Amino acid sequence: MNFEFATAGRIIFGRGSIEQAAALAGSLGTRALVVTGDNPQRAAPLTERLSAAGMPWVAFPVVDEPSIEVARAGVQQVQQHGCDVVIGCGGGSALDTAKAVAALAANPGDPLDYLEVIGQALPLVNAPLPCIAIPTTAGTGSEVTRNAVLSSAEHGVKVSLRHPLMLPRIALIDPALMQSLPPAATAATGMDALTQNIEPYVSNAANPLTDAFCREGIQRAARSLRQAVAHGDDLHAREDMALAALLGGLALANAKLGAVHGFAGVLGGMFKAPHGDLCAALLAPVMQVNLAALAARAPQHPARPRYEEIARWLTGDEHAGAEDGLLWVRATAQRCGIRGLAAWGIPAAARDEVVAKAARASSMKGNPIVLTDAELHEALELAW
Repeated sequence: MNFEFATAGRIIFGRGSIEQAAALAGSLGTRALVVTGDNPQRAAPLTERLSAAGMPWVAFPVVDEPSIEVARAGVQQVQQHGCDVVIGCGGGSALDTAKAVAALAANPGDPLDYLEVIGQALPLVNAPLPCIAIPTTAGTGSEVTRNAVLSSAEHGVKVSLRHPLMLPRIALIDPALMQSLPPAATAATGMDALTQNIEPYVSNAANPLTDAFCREGIQRAARSLRQAVAHGDDLHAREDMALAALLGGLALANAKLGAVHGFAGVLGGMFKAPHGDLCAALLAPVMQVNLAALAARAPQHPARPRYEEIARWLTGDEHAGAEDGLLWVRATAQRCGIRGLAAWGIPAAARDEVVAKAARASSMKGNPIVLTDAELHEALELAW
């Protein structure tokens, strides 16, 4: 048994923990670039505290999902304003952008020098600027991962800027920041968090440490995802989902993902569709295809009993089989208003290209079984 584990330098979790943000930022730098989502007002609990503490800050909103161009613009803001600490406060887009900007601002050259797949994938030369990650959604777990996903319009893909030094210096998770998240966003990000606990658990790189995180994360999502969508002001449900997202981030950063993310990365690069919504639409179809493939070609595969364990955690039924877990995921997606891929303007004619690209995606390498092109097509059709 061989594995390694790495995470953010410090994790702070709990209601009201945003009160510590200004002091933490002041311990790392003197002027902050605050990377937010498309609504900077959601970062007000942070920026108000920075201002009250007398710490200068510059806002850098990310309107869409992060791209190479956005990362370059963020680096220019750091250089123009002399920022020496980067704080991401928002969803996965804000956090990924913050991590990318912190890394690129401290290293020479262009993002393409360091990007995987479409770039040279060079290692970072210098440590990134200090980075604090403060999620306002319970989804990606980006606050504890070592990569930033950037899209390239030129190449029509999403790829990672990845290095162990990109783990944030501090991850600060305050579930109260998530109470105002609308139901649709809560559903999509919550399904993403669930996916990021399920995929590492059945991946071909699962290990005892990540298994423990996934087990806890799946059970918390099972009891609170639907509640958080229906009653966003329920702090207990928000706390469960914030922890599920954190645990999923810890797991995926130290194990692997699978076909859901293999597809989502490709689709997100080709079309303007949010990552969480893509994962939400794909989770049940990929589970269905994986279960059929395992039954047909690898009946003794260790992922099969793991899917049964997942089903028991999701349903609370100690006699549940893998199919029951699939039915729970499908019913939850329907109950939470998750839309299929067609709702995002993805044409059926693109399926061949999507399958070809997804088969080569890095996340696909973690899938418990290698899926055939026919099986990949089936998963896409089920997700439509």
